[in-house]
Amino acid sequence: MIKNFAELDLDPNLLSAIEEMGFKRPTQVQAQAIPQALDGRDILASAPTGTGKTAAFVLPALQYLQDFPRRKPGPARVLILTPTRELAMQVADQARALAKNTKLNIFTITGGVQYQEHADILATTQDIVVATPGRLMEYIQAERFDCRAIEWLILDEADRMLDMGFGPTVDRLSQECRWRKQTLLFSATLEGKGVEGFTADLLKDPAEIDAEPSRSERKKITQWYHRADNAEHKLALLKKIITEQAERSIVFLKTRERLAELRTELEKAQIPCAWIQGEMPQDRRNNAIARFRDGTVNVLLATDVAARGIDLPDVSHVINYDMPRSADVYLHRIGRTARAGKKGSAISIVEAHDQQMMDRVARYVKEDIKERFIKEMRPAHKKPVFKKKKKDDKKKSATKAKVKKKTSKKK
Repeated sequence: MIKNFAELDLDPNLLSAIEEMGFKRPTQVQAQAIPQALDGRDILASAPTGTGKTAAFVLPALQYLQDFPRRKPGPARVLILTPTRELAMQVADQARALAKNTKLNIFTITGGVQYQEHADILATTQDIVVATPGRLMEYIQAERFDCRAIEWLILDEADRMLDMGFGPTVDRLSQECRWRKQTLLFSATLEGKGVEGFTADLLKDPAEIDAEPSRSERKKITQWYHRADNAEHKLALLKKIITEQAERSIVFLKTRERLAELRTELEKAQIPCAWIQGEMPQDRRNNAIARFRDGTVNVLLATDVAARGIDLPDVSHVINYDMPRSADVYLHRIGRTARAGKKGSAISIVEAHDQQMMDRVARYVKEDIKERFIKEMRPAHKKPVFKKKKKDDKKKSATKAKVKKKTSKKK
């Protein structure tokens, strides 16, 4: 197992940038993807947000550009596609930080930017372009962007691009970049839509990497839950936690309606917060994220749809005000804290009907998630217990069902 970045055959200028950024040792996805990418393999990787996936594709791309330097000025050689503008900006920022000791040029091409600004960029030498599919396609059709020079095509959050309807555009872009040497595809999961929504010839004999966050990466997140008797008790617990325990927290809710209700309650209690939800105008969304980023507010309310693909530094607490629909969504949510080697906390506030999901989550993350109490706010109700069906019970009930079937047929 690779223990430090020095073992990854990276240029000293990249290693010094990694050190300055405070990365101590490669995460699982970095340790697996970087050597394979540098060996010239296509990559098909499952990597949830929070596992260091951006550096897993940016570092080998930067190394490649230095190993094979360009002979003359010209268009981009590496194209990174992301589903949203803010993710494109985050990826480009991280790429610039990692490339700070090189002379490589990194640009973004996304919606919401004046045409002239892009025209100026496209007239200069670019090494890496990070783009959203729709806007890039416009420039290709207008013959403003030359895909023939692309040597690496990287898809970040491929499953989300499919969810957003970019599948056909990405397939067309893949065709436009058909002279490329390598393709790297990163997706939160490899099941279902994660890969199958794209054409089969996108990747050639890829190295498959499934990088669930390792136990040690997860260990940095302390998880616990509080039981609430009812909605009033739940709200009181949340207020107590965000005003007295949490420094900077993301609070997850399952619907926009629930988010609006909570927002009103926090405003009444004079607790400042920002919020993001699905189908929100881009400028308002950017504004909310910026207010949380710069510390104007320390509470961000979010629905699952809205929170995908945003990378926020220094989140101390993730709070599940509503439990998610499934255990893997829980894992994605809590991955928002404890980034870049820091520690974090994940707190769930559960009512009786959530207890079963809480038990399921504990089994899924293979950890015992303890219940905690706030002294003067202990729940009045007993904790509900759900009997696990034993295998024998299952067999008995199956046999009973068969017998029942036979007897009803005889009648």
